[in-house]
Amino acid sequence: MTTAKKIVLDCFENLFVHKDFVAAGVNVHLDFVTHSPGFPSGRDAFVEAMRTSPMAGADVSVKRVIADEDHVVVHLHVVPPGEESGAAVVDIVRVEDGLIVEHWDVKQPVPPGAKMF
Repeated sequence: MTTAKKIVLDCFENLFVHKDFVAAGVNVHLDFVTHSPGFPSGRDAFVEAMRTSPMAGADVSVKRVIADEDHVVVHLHVVPPGEESGAAVVDIVRVEDGLIVEHWDVKQPVPPGAKMF
């Protein structure tokens, strides 16, 4: 496993599995930039926004991870409480000097009856 991939997966596991937002922040640069509409940049602001977002209570499963040098792509299936199908989410993360420094994402609802594998 590449170092960048391990850093991103550690952060995501702390965010979405353990709900340990302080531990997740350890992997994020202080001047982190997100290009995700509605989420603030900066490590502390981003981690706090994640803590209070619907993602915090969702069932999140990693479907695949692709790493290319300092970029990691994570395909997630996110099902918020009370929803049946949820959404497919692809996060693109850039790692520099051992910390997550930049993030992009795309999301789409999972159509009824579709299989997420």
